[in-house]
Amino acid sequence: MAKILIEGGHPLRGRVRVSGAKNAVLPILAASLLGAKGTSVIEDVPHLLDVENMMQTVASLGAVVERVNGSVRINAERIHSVEPPPELVRRMRASFVVAGPLLARFKEAVIALPGGCNIGPRPVDLHIKGLEAMGATAVIENGCVHFRAPREGLHGARIYLDIPSVGATQNIMMAACLARGQTIIENAAKEPENVDLANYLNKMGARVRGAGTDTIRIDGVPELCGATHAVIPDRIEAGTFLLAGAVMGQGVYVENALSDHLTSLLAKLEEAGVEVEDDVSGIRVWPAQGGRLQPLDVKTHYYPAYPTDLQAQMVACLTTARGTSTVTETVFENRFMHAAELQRMGANIHIEGRTAIIEGVDRLYGAQVMATDLRAGAALVIAGLMAEGITEVHGLHHIDRGYDNLVGKFQMLGARIQRVEDDAVVEVKPGAAVASGG
Repeated sequence: MAKILIEGGHPLRGRVRVSGAKNAVLPILAASLLGAKGTSVIEDVPHLLDVENMMQTVASLGAVVERVNGSVRINAERIHSVEPPPELVRRMRASFVVAGPLLARFKEAVIALPGGCNIGPRPVDLHIKGLEAMGATAVIENGCVHFRAPREGLHGARIYLDIPSVGATQNIMMAACLARGQTIIENAAKEPENVDLANYLNKMGARVRGAGTDTIRIDGVPELCGATHAVIPDRIEAGTFLLAGAVMGQGVYVENALSDHLTSLLAKLEEAGVEVEDDVSGIRVWPAQGGRLQPLDVKTHYYPAYPTDLQAQMVACLTTARGTSTVTETVFENRFMHAAELQRMGANIHIEGRTAIIEGVDRLYGAQVMATDLRAGAALVIAGLMAEGITEVHGLHHIDRGYDNLVGKFQMLGARIQRVEDDAVVEVKPGAAVASGG
């Protein structure tokens, strides 16, 4: 099986460019199904397993999908199915957002209950509640949700989300674009990826206002057309490299990182003693004095609070902080599985309910560890860079879901890291770091 080998203890320096945001690309690809005319061109699309799965899902419905270098072209004029193959949908949770576009345009959608990382229950009840408020019926049978719209189509509605679910906000927003009248989503998710989706929908001819706030208003239109759109940078990938630079860097510059999307992380880095410099092109971090972070108290929550998708990476960095830190996870209940793997490397972590208590140690030690989910995999790579000796990271299919060539990008920063496929070392040379996936 594939693994990443890391010789720890070597400083990172230089610059690295982050790719387009995975969590923006996926709903944007789904939204392309709304285009009854013309071709959409989505630019800066990363090479990721999740992206490939979504491309296959959209293509399985009849859309013509073509990757051209860093862009994806989609023509959805001739959709012939409203039921994507269950085996594709079950690979990742984000596939469920094809329900809204299909239901709005074709008045029917049959979507398997989704899969994804095992980080706790993430029900689709808010998706269903929102679409039902717009006139749809939803029946769950044989592991699928069968949606039907009235003969006259969906209608606008005022919808309050019990929690600001990112996926439910996306599904409802997309469905509302072709609904009759106005839809108002209250307690909507404010993530930048949802703002990016709204911008793309508006380029297609939609009328979406308020994305990025807790109230989104959508006035339905009769038809949407293909459009060209460049995806925003991936704030979670950017945060991963900033955190690595904070503990192992000598002036790491993360190109294409947007400080406006990373306010909570940057505040915590500065609180930990890290020097942060940002400009129009990216963000640079210098490590804390003495190379060890000051201890922190971190609590994840919905955007713009500290992101759950950067919790595992922060825990890895705090394992060698100068004192006791606490990290509380409020979004997903099963997202501390990386703690046991970090303990194998010498970390002193104690879990009490939804809080990790981290006693800083002098150093970590290389070990064989297993990525239990996407962000846990990134955390273990950071820990391997920090550790004394050799670390082997297994379970790379998780990492491949959300990081475009993580190994090559760390090589560009001077890390001694390589990927091994079936016992054969795959060399990724600096300068080619954004050319291939993984």
